[in-house]
Amino acid sequence: MTLPVESTSAAEDGQPQQSLGTAAARNLATTTKSAPQMQGVTSRWLLRLLPWVDVPGGAYRVNRRLTHTVGDGRIEFVTTGAEVRVIPAELAELPLLRGFEDSAALEALASRFVQREYAAGEVIAEAGSRADHLYLLAHGKATKLTPGKYDGAAVVGVVADGDHAGDQALAADAGVWDVTLKASTACTVLALPRSAFDEVVAASEALRSHVAGVGAVPSQRRNSDGEAEIGMASGHTGEPPIGGTFVDYELSPREYELSVAQTVLRVHSRVADLYNNPMNQVEEQLRLTVEALRERQEHEMINNRSFGLLHNADLKQRIRTRTGPPTPDDLDELLSTVWKEPHIILAHPKAIAAFGRECSRRGVHPDAVDHHGHSIPAWRGVPVFPCNKIPVTAERTTSIMVMRTGEADRGVVGLHRTGIEDEYRPGLSVRFMGLNEKAVVSYLVSAYYSAAVLVPDALGILEDVEIGY
Repeated sequence: MTLPVESTSAAEDGQPQQSLGTAAARNLATTTKSAPQMQGVTSRWLLRLLPWVDVPGGAYRVNRRLTHTVGDGRIEFVTTGAEVRVIPAELAELPLLRGFEDSAALEALASRFVQREYAAGEVIAEAGSRADHLYLLAHGKATKLTPGKYDGAAVVGVVADGDHAGDQALAADAGVWDVTLKASTACTVLALPRSAFDEVVAASEALRSHVAGVGAVPSQRRNSDGEAEIGMASGHTGEPPIGGTFVDYELSPREYELSVAQTVLRVHSRVADLYNNPMNQVEEQLRLTVEALRERQEHEMINNRSFGLLHNADLKQRIRTRTGPPTPDDLDELLSTVWKEPHIILAHPKAIAAFGRECSRRGVHPDAVDHHGHSIPAWRGVPVFPCNKIPVTAERTTSIMVMRTGEADRGVVGLHRTGIEDEYRPGLSVRFMGLNEKAVVSYLVSAYYSAAVLVPDALGILEDVEIGY
């Protein structure tokens, strides 16, 4: 007679175990496994939303009508303790000094600037007063105000770090201020009196010739966008002579060359041979590598200093918040920069949260739109998509972008090259590089891409968005 063998292991209640335990049973069971997961994968809305243009030649030329540009760039400063000085070469960003390169004269001008400090609420320049100073805003934010129709002041613009005001002070007929410049925050301002500018002009033959040459150049007629005007007649009767015209083009249009993100994927042949079931090891390694490449691609398309959208927005298309946090008023102002059919808004998730707080504080409830099954928050009907590639500074500020997309709408487009050898995805190739003496198989994974802004008003940026509140 066979007697049952009692297990020597004890159950949780101290009694002998009467059945096979789960730990031992798992040795005979088949484990269900997930595919390798990656926390760094995001929605990558920019890559999904941009229309992509195939660039067979590796470069994309953006032809535009001739535009007469003026020096409206940002000016940089150097700080020594509490003392702020303008970099002399940066003065060439001023309209009157655009293209002027005499370093001695620029240094003489830079030394004539006087540093001034203004508290929030102080007036820097009063509308109607004589325009006899050029102001460079080294730090802080100031608001341009003009009398409104119904007593109150109307805000017509905001200037902040690197901006300037009072360009007319350098002209022969300076006139008066047409706006009031008022400090919104504590401001550090460098002021150049007209008398000091005249002294430097009198002492420098090169500067005198440059200023005289700028004044002697006849101004060409242009439209509100700065493009060379196309002459035409309208509203006439009878048979008056109708003048001819032509459309002038830029002589040196910008070309965007495709950029590349690459890596070499290495897989040991023993791993590929022995451990390929139930999941293909090479395919899983390749899938995660491609995900990382796409993440880097989106980061570069936003932050690259050559073709990234944050650095390629026209300076006239950059605005700042009025108070700091992103308010509904700021989003309305942002949409006005791309008022010709804005398609999408991109913002860091923290910026979207900050905007939501401001809406809640005002009792405003933004709508939501459906995008292929996704409920996306929207403002004025324009969907607001999250993008964590937009940087957040140490001061807890970020930017919000609005854009019009597509070639047909003269918008922002993505650039890639399709049909390349060993193409794995559009614009991405996986090329076998061989097997080395250690039995390691190598694959070159390459992604080719870029982004182009077809016309300046296709992209607008709201800068210095505070998200720390």
